[in-house]
Amino acid sequence: MRILLQRTGPASVQVNNAVTGSITKGYVLLVGITHEDTEQDAVYLAKKISNLRLWEDDEGKMNRSIHEVGGDILSVSQFTLYGDTKKGRRPSFIAAARPEQAEPLWNFFNQKLLEEGLVVETGVFGAMMNVELINDGPVTILLESK
Repeated sequence: MRILLQRTGPASVQVNNAVTGSITKGYVLLVGITHEDTEQDAVYLAKKISNLRLWEDDEGKMNRSIHEVGGDILSVSQFTLYGDTKKGRRPSFIAAARPEQAEPLWNFFNQKLLEEGLVVETGVFGAMMNVELINDGPVTILLESK
């Protein structure tokens, strides 16, 4: 699994001009899944994200977790994270998992985040989505399970 995490202020996702998920602050997670990913990858990344210290303490150091600042999660499926641009001008998405594998694993990942005590809002798997966010910091971290 490959996740692009952005620490944010307000963020939302819309499908067909209807908001499907929104948070006031926390992390926007763009979640890519490849063929070899398993539930173990999802569990690992949910725990990692839950415990990362990406929020400043009183001394301005990244020392607080999302739990400590009352942040939430906006999770968006993003197969294009596995786009390969090495050859040609159009990306290849062969490394991205097929929807019948990726969607259940994305849902499992979101469930594991909930079990970590986080509030989770989502986009809609496979839909064309508009994601709006204010990147706080900016803080953007690429996480991979392998």
